[in-house]
Amino acid sequence: MEKGKRTRFLLCIVAAAGVLAGCAGKAASGGQDGKTAAESAVPRETDKESVVVTMPVSSEPEAGFNPVYGWGAGEHVHEPLIQSTLLATTEDLGIGLDLATDYGVSDDGLVWTVSIREDAYFTDGEPLRAEDVAFTYNLCAKESSVNDFTMLEEAVAVDDTTVEFRLNTPFSVWPYTMAVVGILPEHAYDENYGSAPIGSGRYILKQWDRGQQVILEANPDYYGEEPKIKRVTVLFMEEDAAYAAALAGQVDVAHTAATYAGQEIPGYGLLRVKSVDNRGVNFPAAPASEENGTTVGNDVTCDVAVRRAVNIGIDREEMIRNVLNGYGTPAYSVCDSLPWYNPRSEVEFDRQKAIRILEEAGWKAGEDGIREKNGVRAAFTVLYNPGDSVRQALAEDLAAQCRQLGLEVSTRGAGWDVAYTDALSQPLVWGWGAHTPMELYNLYHTMPETGSAEYSPYANESVDRYMEEALRAGDLQEAYGLWQKAQWDGNTGVTQEGDIPWVWLCNVDHLYYVRDGLRVAEQKIHPHGHGWSIVNNVDQWEYAESSISGS
Repeated sequence: MEKGKRTRFLLCIVAAAGVLAGCAGKAASGGQDGKTAAESAVPRETDKESVVVTMPVSSEPEAGFNPVYGWGAGEHVHEPLIQSTLLATTEDLGIGLDLATDYGVSDDGLVWTVSIREDAYFTDGEPLRAEDVAFTYNLCAKESSVNDFTMLEEAVAVDDTTVEFRLNTPFSVWPYTMAVVGILPEHAYDENYGSAPIGSGRYILKQWDRGQQVILEANPDYYGEEPKIKRVTVLFMEEDAAYAAALAGQVDVAHTAATYAGQEIPGYGLLRVKSVDNRGVNFPAAPASEENGTTVGNDVTCDVAVRRAVNIGIDREEMIRNVLNGYGTPAYSVCDSLPWYNPRSEVEFDRQKAIRILEEAGWKAGEDGIREKNGVRAAFTVLYNPGDSVRQALAEDLAAQCRQLGLEVSTRGAGWDVAYTDALSQPLVWGWGAHTPMELYNLYHTMPETGSAEYSPYANESVDRYMEEALRAGDLQEAYGLWQKAQWDGNTGVTQEGDIPWVWLCNVDHLYYVRDGLRVAEQKIHPHGHGWSIVNNVDQWEYAESSISGS
């Protein structure tokens, strides 16, 4: 869309947003002083301790604010805010304390013992005790379909301030689980908990208008540092509506995408947050075969030379410019920049070298420029989610760049109802990125029942062994080294010199329009999902004094 047309289009959205805000106000009455979120959004001297933030519609938790069913955890990890966690991830993705005052693990790795603070209370006035921690984890192990708790045999409250997690197998990354699970009150938990949660975190759920907004207020009895921002209103809306709301001055922080980021909004600046929200493509690493009526493997991508050629033969920087307007960083693994990342994953773009790799492997160009080997044409399809324009554009850009290597690549939309099956035989553009090294395990480790990795045909016993040793490691630092060796140990792994069963394209910057004068606290690298991560530390945000008066 041309810039002038886009501006006129967005002005129409602003007008529509004003109408919608009035309609929403009727449904969302009961806000501060009887005002709707939109009406009270512009910071004034009397509300300098409040912020209004937009998030994608998909960020509204379907199951409510219940950690058992995904609040704070799952694919899009974030701080649960309403509940406390035992541990917390630090800015560099190490492990820090929250409810826990100390923790340790037995020599055999099967028992984690955690001591918790005595001054934590739920918002109904009841003290938080080890029994609540044990109740939460046992319930998660029984009912959660979001996080993996299969390694947890039982959580036991030893006394009021000590809890033991008894595992059935060593799991060195257990601290990362303890950093995402919000603690529930055993005495106040029922089937309606997600709609009216009681917690011990920094904020209290004051109001939830489904499909519209959530209002959080600071917990006056919070055991930690008092939040600077006392009231947080989250509006759920699509990117065009969020842009319009910022253009109208109705919000303090508005999520946006690269397609809008070039537009300037008076009174706002653009915040660019680094992420490990990556986009990558699986390349089936086994020859095609039929398994129970399903095609598994691919006779072109099973050749490691093809995978290596694509990995170094694509210009990621060009792709980021073309698709993301420059708002991203090249991706070389599923865990770039994280403590368990192996820098040997990084490669330099070299199209001529990529062509030499194909030539030396016997892939010779035909009359039409497309390569063949042993009667097999170098042709495959790259799939993408048809509802995601960025993934579609990445697929098209990848196809165009592969054509310069002599590879015939077509693209096709595939909804998630068929994508998981189709990806067993054709490359698919995926989105990953989590605050746990288990992401590596989930993508590359062999499943015993199939003899292959879960999302794409691939198996390597050495890679499996390193990851299994990482889970048995005595501490996280030792484990980090083993996760890195799973990526590349000097002889084998999942990097360019190894098997390269996935080709990683880019990490998508998370972009936000932020009102001038609002100081958003330093963000740790965001995981997959453009939602709640931005408010992980909203309690530390503040307005510059000069921006408050006269605003």
